[in-house]
Amino acid sequence: MGLLTVVEDRPTPVQVYNWKVWACASIASFASCMIGYDSAFIGTTLSLPSFEKEFRFAELSKSKLALVEANIVSVYQAGAFFGALFAYIFNHFLGRKKSLIVFSLVFILGAGLTLGATGARGLGLIYAGRVLGGVGVGGASMCTPIYISEIAPPAVRGRLVGIYELGWQIGGLVGFWINYGLSEHHPSNHSQWLIPFAVQLIPAGLLAIGSLWIRESPRWLLSKGRRQEALRNLCWIRNLDAQDLYIIEEVSFIDATLEEQQSSIGLGFWKPFRAVGRSRKILWRFMLGGLLFMWQNGSGINAINYYSPTVFKSIGIRGTNTSFFTTGLFGVVKTVFTLVWLFCLIDNFGRRNLLMIGGLGGSICMWIIGACECLLNFAGIDNPAAHADDPNAKLSSGGIAAVFFFYLWTFFYTPTWNGTPWVLNAEMFDSNTRSLGQASASANNWFWNFIISRFTPQMFNTMGRSGCGVYFFFASMMVVSIVFVYLLVPETKGVPLEFMDRLFDIKPVQRAHSTVMAEVRAEEESFRHDAEGADLSVEKTKEAEYVEDVEKR
Repeated sequence: MGLLTVVEDRPTPVQVYNWKVWACASIASFASCMIGYDSAFIGTTLSLPSFEKEFRFAELSKSKLALVEANIVSVYQAGAFFGALFAYIFNHFLGRKKSLIVFSLVFILGAGLTLGATGARGLGLIYAGRVLGGVGVGGASMCTPIYISEIAPPAVRGRLVGIYELGWQIGGLVGFWINYGLSEHHPSNHSQWLIPFAVQLIPAGLLAIGSLWIRESPRWLLSKGRRQEALRNLCWIRNLDAQDLYIIEEVSFIDATLEEQQSSIGLGFWKPFRAVGRSRKILWRFMLGGLLFMWQNGSGINAINYYSPTVFKSIGIRGTNTSFFTTGLFGVVKTVFTLVWLFCLIDNFGRRNLLMIGGLGGSICMWIIGACECLLNFAGIDNPAAHADDPNAKLSSGGIAAVFFFYLWTFFYTPTWNGTPWVLNAEMFDSNTRSLGQASASANNWFWNFIISRFTPQMFNTMGRSGCGVYFFFASMMVVSIVFVYLLVPETKGVPLEFMDRLFDIKPVQRAHSTVMAEVRAEEESFRHDAEGADLSVEKTKEAEYVEDVEKR
């Protein structure tokens, strides 16, 4: 079996893997382009000399500057936290498609506000615009994974949800490089730092326009009793006729799940909240989804994304343009390995294995980076941060080693922890609580994102010389994440969404996947046997009627 071979839960017509499902997933993933771009551009924009001059950063003390930078970055995550929670309301009443349109428009409004900021007006419009922009991306970050997971065939669900992560990296790649290009080729003036803020409008506009074309989730439509529309959308997405056995099976699976939901907790807005409150099993799954994002942010990725100039300065990178160039290379490496993860790893090696491998390799790299910085500083050989603004200073041997292991850390982190928690959270909730579960997961992501983005500048100021203790902190978090995944996270690769309840009931989690997949195949064989028996019975009835008609004549 090759790396690109799909592992199907049941016999699947080739028409199911058509361009429409990929196009819908790609359009919805413009939401992640918005997120990825912001996570990359904001840190380097704050380091542009034109931005620093306009808002008089040179007049601020070191602690005051760290606070201002942290506030500019983190109000975005604060808005995103609430946006993710609001998205549950919109998803329930408006559906996935209309919710994406609403949140893309909110983001456009917020991005537009930031363009009105000037040195005379102060940072108020930037703060307000980033809060609104955060609400927009927070809501979109909840809507997109759940929409993609609901329209995706199980065999390629990981890859389709992975497009969301790919969009994140493409947006980040643009964000990492745009300020390097501007610092090299654009005069250091007001428009230099304004351009990166304006570019945010491009992916948001594409999402708003594209969302008018995509089809609403058939699962959501069936839950609202809009059966004919749901069947039309499902046939369009799968590129099959309504009479095709694959369509009949999929609709029957969804119907059975909705009937079970109706009989157990009901289909109302508040029913999932009651289900969570009544069931420890469901509450545990909510906690599991949220903790995955705690470990993801605990790896250090968003500290690097949002404050890449500070991070590279701590390991000895000198000069604004050199720092921007190194940051751009970081974006390239992330994008390349995201493609490897998307097309070769996520649906073949599984979610659990990737997370444990990434945790182990990433932790080793972080330990070494921190050790390099500490040894050189305490030995008095080098203090990278002290010479970071001297373009003529050379990178020490310890700095070279730190840079090497930093990129090696990117090699381990990107195809493992970067996107896999989003895939797991898009899959792991049953239909009873899927929308609420995704809202909870997205809110958790933005909460932990806020914590890291808010306190990273202070961590580098206080945790050892040049901030070397920060790397030890992230290394420790990655070690503990391995134990967490091994003991508590079951494999979801290829498991139909309708069987997720059963998957999380099986203990130990190491055997859950093989047990459930055997049950899925058994049920599929039983369904097809019954269908073939029904067809044979119809044929015999027709034959008997024909014989009777001939005898009468």
